Amino acid sequence: MAITEYKTGSATIGTTEYSVVTPGTTLANDTTDGVFQAFLDPMNMAAGDQFRVRVYEKVTSGGSKRVVYESTLAGPQAEALAFPSLILLHGWDVTITKLAGTDRSFSWSIRQVA
Repeated sequence: MAITEYKTGSATIGTTEYSVVTPGTTLANDTTDGVFQAFLDPMNMAAGDQFRVRVYEKVTSGGSKRVVYESTLAGPQAEALAFPSLILLHGWDVTITKLAGTDRSFSWSIRQVA
């Protein structure tokens, strides 16, 4: 099985939910199937910062996109965030949103096993 870097990028994140799949504030509904794992570098975070990271997926092809994984990061971060590997298929996205503090720059990578 080949492992590829499906998406990579960086952006400054504010209070509007930001899709790292699109990338941008237009949320994605990606139907590329596979096993995906996202990595996020939150090293620019400081005291008072709080960001929420979410993975969305549809349970069925005709269903509604729902949160299947969520993590909230607060304050300075000393480690990169590695999401669990997820089997994604019907319409998925990975997003970041600032909840408190200052807009910060994040880098990310989404890797795919196909």
